[in-house]
This record gives sequence, C-alpha cells and structure tokens, in this order.
Amino acid sequence: MKVNNVHRIECDFKPRLVLLISDIHWDNPKCDRALLKRHLEQAKEKGADILLNGDTFCLMQGAYDPRKSKSDIRPEHNVNNYLDAVVGTAIEYFGPYADLIKVVGYGNHETSILKRAETDVIERFVSGMNIKYGTSIEAGGYGGWVVYEFRDNSRHRATYKIKYFHGSGGGAPVTLGTIQSNRMQVFVEGANMIWQGHVHNDYELTYTVEHLSTINHEIELRDVVHVRTSTYKEEYNKGKGGWHVERGASPKPTGGRWLQLTPTLPHQSTAKVVGYTYKAQ
Repeated sequence: MKVNNVHRIECDFKPRLVLLISDIHWDNPKCDRALLKRHLEQAKEKGADILLNGDTFCLMQGAYDPRKSKSDIRPEHNVNNYLDAVVGTAIEYFGPYADLIKVVGYGNHETSILKRAETDVIERFVSGMNIKYGTSIEAGGYGGWVVYEFRDNSRHRATYKIKYFHGSGGGAPVTLGTIQSNRMQVFVEGANMIWQGHVHNDYELTYTVEHLSTINHEIELRDVVHVRTSTYKEEYNKGKGGWHVERGASPKPTGGRWLQLTPTLPHQSTAKVVGYTYKAQ
C-alpha cells in the first residue's frame, strides 16, 4: 500500500528475500536478458519480492532523441509506435513475475521520456501489468521509501525501512558513487538501508551511527546499510569500441543484489529486523 510515496509491505514474522534491481535497460540490445531471466526465475523459485529502482527501460530510439541509433533498437521495437511496442512487449516479458514485483521506480531514462514525449511509461507499464495479470504493483518515484512490516501472532512488530533513490551524477569511475552515499547518509534519517543505482556499480557499505534511545536515553549504535545496484546492460563489448569504450569508461559489473531480511526477537518484548545483501549470480 502506497501513502505519500511510502510503499508499505506487510508480511509474516519470518525471513523474507527481495531481489533488488536497477538499470535493466530492458529494451536495449545490449541488455543481458539471459542473466536477467536467470535472476527472475530464481526469484520465482524462491518466492522472493522484486523491486525495480529506475531505468527499467532505455527508450533512446524515438524520433525525438538525438542519441538514436539503428544498431541500438531491437527488431520488434523498430516500428512507428515505438513506445507502445516497448511497453507492450515488456508487459508480456515480465508477466510470469507480475505477482512478485512490488514497486517500479523511475530513472532518468523514464523521466526523459516524460519530458520529451509527454507520456509516462512507468505508469503505463505498471497499469498494464495490473490490468492484465490482476496484480497490485505500485509505481514509485525517482526516490521514495519501501517499508517492510513484520508481525507475528504475539503482536510483535518490526519494520525495515528502505530509502530508494535512482541516483545522480556521472559514472563515478573513481569513487564508484560512494560520495553520493556519504551525502545521503547526512540528510536521510531513520533508514535501515539506502539504495541507489544509476552509475552501474555494485557495492554494499555499512555506516554505523550513534544515537540516544527514546527510553532512559541510553547510548546505542545502529547500522545503516548503503547499497548500489549495477546494470544488466553490457556496453564494454571486450573493449572493441562504441560510445562507452571511446569515452574511456571501464567494464561494469552486471546484475542485481539479493536482500535477505530476517526478523528476530533479541529481547522478549523487542523485535528487530536484520538485513544484508549479496550479489545475484
């Protein structure tokens, strides 16, 4: 359920697995669909949730886009109703996983289409999926929150709060985007995890912060996990050439990350959720 750009997911008091994906660039011929399919099938086998954090689509081959190139369009999308074709075929492709997808956020590629072509491809994709498959997928924002709420029969309740933001800035060849992680650590309060994509890098960092408890003002330490998910678009092409190589960019990791959430009862009356990520293989 989404309220004011906060997506709440209620679940039982037991471990929950989530597939974190960003920057699929699904309609680009360079998208590694075999790898994507493998990860989606793994999510289906495990009963995992799927969250998409922007740039699900590439959408650079319209008549409006000066970057368009005939080599960067798939045959089934090389038609007059280009955007319709991309959205329609995506609804078919992601259909087997519709019940697992919880939130689809925006990236700069989707917001560029909204600005240039005056159509909201994320809203069209999400609405089309929900109508065709009877699901309740929610359209997110460029940034927002996903809150997992765990409850058990004894009325224990624990939450895990994910602040997601697609990302900003350039390719971050030296810092890998950690400067943006440092910045968000400063102005985002209360998150258990801060998740970004955009720069096609892959990492998990842990920041530990000190705070006072609300009861008795005890000094406590709390971990904030920073996650960056990469891409499914393989542009390096063994260094042979192309825009990515010619600008001196390095090879990028591909794939998403698994988020393992485990609710625990460290004290009889206190519940908490432990979360960590690892790279999807």
